[in-house]
Amino acid sequence: MPVQKFRSLQQMEDALWRPSDDPSLGAAIARVWRFADRTCPRRFPPGVYKHRTIEAAQQLRDIWEEANFRSFWALRRAPGADEG
Repeated sequence: MPVQKFRSLQQMEDALWRPSDDPSLGAAIARVWRFADRTCPRRFPPGVYKHRTIEAAQQLRDIWEEANFRSFWALRRAPGADEG
């Protein structure tokens, strides 16, 4: 990989973007998703859920997100979690 020189943070950020017709874009997205799944896995109960109101659906989603948040921090506090 060649070394690049940047004069600003904006140039660095712009260099990370890939054009939508770049053939390596799909592989890069897959790598980001795998990394996110390893570092902060999210779990949702399987199945299809019917709700009478949008508020009821949102309430269930909030419960799942809270469980994922607590799980994330429990893993972060686990012994040996900072060891690579």
